[in-house]
Amino acid sequence: MRERLFDAPAALTYNTFLSRKKTERTDGVMNEEYDFQPSYPDDYREEKETDVVLTEEGYRKLQEELEYLKNVKRWEVAKRLEQARSFGDIMENSEYEDAKHEQAFVLGRIVEIERILDNARIIRQEDIGQEEVALGSTVVLEDVERGETMTFRLVSYAEARGDDTCLSDRSPVGKAILGRKAGEVVDVTVPSGVIKYRIVSIQ
Repeated sequence: MRERLFDAPAALTYNTFLSRKKTERTDGVMNEEYDFQPSYPDDYREEKETDVVLTEEGYRKLQEELEYLKNVKRWEVAKRLEQARSFGDIMENSEYEDAKHEQAFVLGRIVEIERILDNARIIRQEDIGQEEVALGSTVVLEDVERGETMTFRLVSYAEARGDDTCLSDRSPVGKAILGRKAGEVVDVTVPSGVIKYRIVSIQ
């Protein structure tokens, strides 16, 4: 249930990762040398339709993930491919196939994060208000029927990936609460009916 209500679809599919692999060398070694320079985009630039809105924390986490993938993980996978080749015929080598798939996944994620950071527009913490739910808001929700409460930080789909404390703005609940105020009750339609959530507080 949580996946349907709170999560947005992945930005890239596994097939996309595999198709991107075809542009790279097949020997497990990349030619590029990466120079990771963690920094924020310019404080001001004209907004674009392709902008991906990130909080400062989300931007930093993506930078750290990119650095790890480029400088650590991709070399680990390359070594794994080299070792798998030493086992013999790669045509019937499951370890080699698994390593190739992992490499394709890593390369695809690198491309995805680079695209996100290239188009990032940063929300400064001091610019996040408490009048209504916005990207970067920490929101306490109550399931009206069950009386259960939960706390999430509303962020863009790019930042919400893999973080259970974040709520994607593209998820059904995220769409329902965006722009709403504390005390309001929102309806979220699911296959089994409608779930009502009350916005308890906005921080």
